[in-house]
Amino acid sequence: MKRTPTSRILRGLTSGLLLLPVACTGTGSSPEAAVREGLNDNFLSAELDVDSYVARFEVESREVCALRVEILEAIGLEPGESVADIGAGTGLFLEPFSAAVGDSGTVYAVDISPKFIDHLEERAKEEGYSNVEVVLCDERDSRLPANSVDAIFVCDTYHHFTYPQTTLASLRRALRPGGRMIIVDFERIEGVSSEWILGHVRAGKEVFLAEIEEAGFVLEDEPDIGLVDNYMLRFGRGND
Repeated sequence: MKRTPTSRILRGLTSGLLLLPVACTGTGSSPEAAVREGLNDNFLSAELDVDSYVARFEVESREVCALRVEILEAIGLEPGESVADIGAGTGLFLEPFSAAVGDSGTVYAVDISPKFIDHLEERAKEEGYSNVEVVLCDERDSRLPANSVDAIFVCDTYHHFTYPQTTLASLRRALRPGGRMIIVDFERIEGVSSEWILGHVRAGKEVFLAEIEEAGFVLEDEPDIGLVDNYMLRFGRGND
C-alpha cells in the first residue's frame, strides 16, 4: 500500500550498537550472562553488504519468504493495530504489515544493525509507508515504548538473542494486555537438521519455548501453515 513517505526514525543516543547499562532479568537481580558471544558481530559491522542480504532474505527459496502470505494470515493483524517486527532485516514484511494495519496503525521495524536501519529508512521513504517507525535496538533492549504494540513478530531472529531473558522482558513490557507474540525459527534436530543449522542455531524449539515461558509469556498454539524448515509458536502476554 503506497503512502506519503514520512517514515519516522527512533534511534539511540549513539551510532552503532547502543551501550546501555546491563538490565536485570525478571527472575533475579544479577545481570544475565550472554548465551553466546559474537552472535551479531556480522550485523553490527560497518562493512555489512545489505544487497547480499536482500538476495538471501527476499527469495522464494527461503521458506518464510515463500509462505509470507500464510504467515501474515496467522498473525491476524487488524487495521489500527501496532505490530513490531523484531529483526526486520531488509524489510521482507514491511509492505504486508504496513498494508494490514493501515493508516491508523503502526509498524515498528526493529533491528540491531545500523546498516539495516539505514536500508529500512530508505525503503519506507521510497515505497511510501508513512505508518512505519524504524527502531535501532541493542542486544538487551528492543527500545520499544511500554504498552505500545498489539503484536510482536520475531522471524528467524530469536536464535540471535544474546540475552534472551532481558530482551524478552523488554518485549513483554512493550506488549499490550491481550496482545500476542509470534515466534518463527528454525527446527533444530540432532541427526536431522543441516550442519549449518546445528552450528548456527544454539538450541531447539523445546529450549526456546522454555525460555519464553520463563519470561512470563503463555503458549497459545502452534499454527500449522506448512512450514518444514521452521516452526511457528504464538504466545499471549500472560499475567503480571
